[in-house]
Formats: sequence, C-alpha cells, structure tokens
Amino acid sequence: MILHQILQFSSLFRSAVSIHLRRNIGLSAIVFNKAKELDPIQKLFVDKIREYNTKSKQAGGPVDAGPEFQKEINESLARLQRAYGEGDLTKFPEFKFE
Repeated sequence: MILHQILQFSSLFRSAVSIHLRRNIGLSAIVFNKAKELDPIQKLFVDKIREYNTKSKQAGGPVDAGPEFQKEINESLARLQRAYGEGDLTKFPEFKFE
C-alpha cells in the first residue's frame, strides 16, 4: 500500500517536473534565438526577402514580370469575373455582419 502511494507520487512528481522542464527549455530556446545573431545563410535569405520587398514596392507588383505574365493575369481575372460576377477581384472582400 505504501509502495503503491510512493510510486504514484513519484509518477506525479516526474510528470510535473517534466512539464516544467519542457516549458523552461522551450522559453529559453526562444530567448536564445532572439539573443544570438542570425547565421550567414539565414541572414542572406532574410536580406534577399527584404530586397525583393523593396523592389516589388517600387515596381508596384511582381518583380521582373514580363508582358506575358500581365496578359495571363488579365485573362484569369476576366475568366473569374465572367464566372463570379462583377467587382474588384484583386481586393480581399469586406464582410459586414449585423
């Protein structure tokens, strides 16, 4: 009887310690990742994403897209407008609930 209670208490204690350790390790990993500098590959990737973002803002759309791409976009929009009706299909719809 006492052995059973000790084993039950030890399993509860073990699970509580396990949960506590997992939470602390998870939080310390987040803090560690924010504190350290990005490795060179990650930094290059993030720099390229930022560079593309600035280029797309300057171009007003996709970067290095030729006239064929614009033609395909216009055809797709025309097809969608015929299928689903009028309206601006390049904008996210606004929902109003009353």
